[in-house]
Amino acid sequence: MSFPVLFICAFVLLLAVSCSNPLNVDISASNYHLESVQLDSILKHTPNEKLPSEIETLEKKYPEIIDYQFYYCFKTGLPKDSAFALNWLEFTRNSYYKRLSKRIDEQFATKLPQSRKLIEDGFKRLQVHLPNSKLPESVIFMDSYFASSVYCTEKEIGIGLERYLGAKTDVIRELPGDVFYEWIKKAMEPQYLERDAVCGWVLTHICEPGKDFNNIQAMIQWGKILYLTRAALPGQKEHTLLRYSEKEYDWALRNERNFWEYLVKQNILFVKSETDQAAFLQEAPFTARLPQKGPDRLGQFLGYRIVCSYMEQYDITLQELIGKPYNEILTEYQIND
Repeated sequence: MSFPVLFICAFVLLLAVSCSNPLNVDISASNYHLESVQLDSILKHTPNEKLPSEIETLEKKYPEIIDYQFYYCFKTGLPKDSAFALNWLEFTRNSYYKRLSKRIDEQFATKLPQSRKLIEDGFKRLQVHLPNSKLPESVIFMDSYFASSVYCTEKEIGIGLERYLGAKTDVIRELPGDVFYEWIKKAMEPQYLERDAVCGWVLTHICEPGKDFNNIQAMIQWGKILYLTRAALPGQKEHTLLRYSEKEYDWALRNERNFWEYLVKQNILFVKSETDQAAFLQEAPFTARLPQKGPDRLGQFLGYRIVCSYMEQYDITLQELIGKPYNEILTEYQIND
C-alpha cells in the first residue's frame, strides 16, 4: 500500500474515532483551574502547636468545609468552641481513626494529583459545553469519617477519601455490619472517585433533581445528570458512570425492556410518588419490587438510556438538553435489543 493511501486511511480512521464521541471536546484553550487541598493531610501532619492557626486560616478560606469536617464528620464541635481542642485531641487518639488515616495515606499519597487533573479536565469540558454554568473553585480531599462521599458547597467539592479505599481494605471490612451493610461497603471503590465528584457538583449546581417531578420525569432528570457527567468524563466506562460492576451493567442492559414494560403495565410512569422514586432511584442492595439479582437504581439507568436514545437522534447542545421537556425526550425513546 502506498504512502498516500496509508495517509488517507489513517485520516479516515482518525475522523471516525473523533466523530464517534462528540462529547470529547477540545479543552486546550481553557484557563479554568481547580485548586486542590489535602485537608486530611494538613490535619495529620501539621505540628500540634501550629494546628490552631492553620485551622483558623483554613476556616477563613473554606468556612463551610471546615465546619462540616469538624462539627458533622468528626463531631468534635466547631474550632471556635471552647472544648474543641480537647475534643480534637481525644478524637485523634482513637486507634481506628489512626489506622484509617494510615490507609488513606497509603492509598492516595501519590494518586490525588492525577485525580485532581481528571476532575479539572472534566469541568473544563463542561465549561465548553455549558459556558455559563457554575464551576467549583476548589476540591478538598478529606476524611469525612464515613459521613458522605461528596459534599458540595457554593464553591468547593469535599471528597471523603475513606469511601474510596476499596471494599477489601481492612478498615472497610471492619465497619459495623448493622450500619454499613455489605452492599454499602461494596460501593466504596476507588474507580468511582472522579465520577462522584463531577456528578455531585452537577446534581447540586447544574441539573438538580426536582421535588415535584412525576416518576418518569425524575428518572429522565437523573438521565440528564448522568449524561452531563459522561460529557465531563467521556473516557470513563459506562458501568463506572452508573456506579455498576460490569456484571450489573450487563444485567441492566439485558433487562431494560422488561423494566420499561413493568413500569408501563403498572401505570406508574406519570404518577408522582416519593415511594416509587425512592424504590427506583435511591441506593440500595437492589431495585425494590424487582428481582434481587439485579442492581439498584434502575430508574437512574433507564433515565440515562432514555436520554442517550434522544441524543443519538438529535444534534442538540447540552444546554438545550438541560431545558428540554421530559415528555419530548421520552417520545423518542427507542430500546435497542
